[in-house]
Amino acid sequence: MSVMTATASATPLPAEWRDFFALTKPRVMSLVVFTGLCGLLAAPGNIHPVIGFTAILCIALGAGGSGALNMWLEADIDARMKRTEGRPIPSGRMRREDARDFGVMLAVASVGIMGVAVHWLAAGLLALSIVYYAVFYTLWLKPRTPQNIVIGGGAGAFPPLIGWVAVTGDITAMPLLLFAIIFLWTPPHFWALALFVKSDYANAGIPMLPVVRGERTTRRQILAYSVVLLPVTLAPWWIRGAGAVYGVSALALSLAFVALSVPVGLRTSTAADAMTPEKRLFKFSILYLFALFAALVADRMLVGAAA
Repeated sequence: MSVMTATASATPLPAEWRDFFALTKPRVMSLVVFTGLCGLLAAPGNIHPVIGFTAILCIALGAGGSGALNMWLEADIDARMKRTEGRPIPSGRMRREDARDFGVMLAVASVGIMGVAVHWLAAGLLALSIVYYAVFYTLWLKPRTPQNIVIGGGAGAFPPLIGWVAVTGDITAMPLLLFAIIFLWTPPHFWALALFVKSDYANAGIPMLPVVRGERTTRRQILAYSVVLLPVTLAPWWIRGAGAVYGVSALALSLAFVALSVPVGLRTSTAADAMTPEKRLFKFSILYLFALFAALVADRMLVGAAA
């Protein structure tokens, strides 16, 4: 009998609000909301504060709904991984159907409110991001190809694009570049994590790159993506969509990202010590994205103050 079968046969414990909150993947949501807010604040033009707040709330609800649907669909996999076995469904605290219904409710509400309160282009992008993550990535990419994170990175790249479009009402080069930055940032960020939890993915049967192609290939790919990411982060400066504050910050942050990727790329195996190069890169990659998008907003605010 599998772990999930045993869990399903037991009577689920009453779910608390904390369990429903956990379904939304709050750590992931915090990054989604932050980059969406930065896209909104950095966009040219003005948006009423109430409408802007509503747009960010819808992005948060959509991200939460996507997370809940992901946990519903991956409950069997989560039960086989130490990193995720304590989540509400595999731990038996919640029925799968409740997670599904909660996810659908959040997803539908987020798209509907975005369309009515903001506009339907932003709502369409939000709907696409939800389907991309909950269906395309979770059901098709993740269990089938070691390139799951590469292609699936688009799911997490939508928020700044949606935030920008909420203000401007159209899609231009700048929001597409913000999308591209997160798209290219995702593989080295996630593969750095996968290197020190690869046994979890192997046990769950997920074809992550370190499991299928080995550590050496993964390390080379991390370094390659980090190098490619650098000029893309500078592109908003080059096309004059952002100023010197962003440009200098992007250059410094991206050089540091590459510098931390070099020892990862040169290593041949993952040691068990407390702070390996891949762990340092993973932790820095989160700070990197927050700082990069914060610099974009600071640049916009300084330009607006000087105008």
